[in-house]
Amino acid sequence: MDNYLFLILGFVLLFVGGHFLVDSSVRIARRFNISQMVIGITVVAFGTSAPELFVSLKAVMAGSADISISNVIGSNIANIALVLGFVSVIYPLNINTSKAWRDWMVMMLVSVMLYFFSWNNYHLDRWEGIIFLLILAAYLSWMVYSVKSEPLAVKQQRKKESMEGAPKEWPFIVTVIVFVFSVAGLYFGSGFLVDSARNIARTFGISERVIGISVVAFGTSVPELATSLIAAIKKRTDISVGNIIGSNIFNILGILGVTASVKTLTVNPDFLSKDYLWMLGIALLLIIPIKRGRMSVLSGVIMVLLYVVYMYSLF
Repeated sequence: MDNYLFLILGFVLLFVGGHFLVDSSVRIARRFNISQMVIGITVVAFGTSAPELFVSLKAVMAGSADISISNVIGSNIANIALVLGFVSVIYPLNINTSKAWRDWMVMMLVSVMLYFFSWNNYHLDRWEGIIFLLILAAYLSWMVYSVKSEPLAVKQQRKKESMEGAPKEWPFIVTVIVFVFSVAGLYFGSGFLVDSARNIARTFGISERVIGISVVAFGTSVPELATSLIAAIKKRTDISVGNIIGSNIFNILGILGVTASVKTLTVNPDFLSKDYLWMLGIALLLIIPIKRGRMSVLSGVIMVLLYVVYMYSLF
């Protein structure tokens, strides 16, 4: 019973810590006059993926590479099939085809790179992690350049949207305290989640790969679900689709990049023969609604059903 309580506590700390990390980080960035554009591309992107990062780092340091890798793979599958699928069932999404196409191409490229890197004696080496981080830096630089080159009217509209419903500023010392406690929440939450998930897996004879792809990945995908659902309700559907694709890119380049740079990861052969193929296949299917410029209710239902089938196949 203690394992389940710590599992729930880990989820809560990751969700709350991730939320307030984004909030406090944005406020700190504004304090130092960092542009809204850079905040959105870097600070928010990192903040929403912070739960996955802390969990993956905790897992690899605890000798559970399967949880570290499966957390990323499972999150990428859940982000598209479950999160984007569920959101489009609730509210069909219009998609900016040109922007989504560009980001989708990057997501597919880095996903294929991950697949081939993992064939290297079933390891993700440190030099491969460094390559991922260099690509991430280039991708973020490209994003900043792309936004800077937008017409003035587009920039003004983006700024107006970002300021809508902006929260009242806190005293700077309060912001720093919230930031510190958010990081602490992520640190302890990731520890509780990884340790309890490992113990539950051992109790039921379930592999760490399966528990990581299902339970752990679902828990760390909750921030993306909340962000995308709120964006869809506000009819800012580009944020919903862009948030998901961007999160998947960051999961591979940022999280596995950092994790593999810290310690070489041993890749379970099942990832290559099963889970990577599911991740690539579901990502490939996303091109259909992107080309149509719309994620319909039917597309959402199909995605959610695919996620259910995948979860069933695991167990």
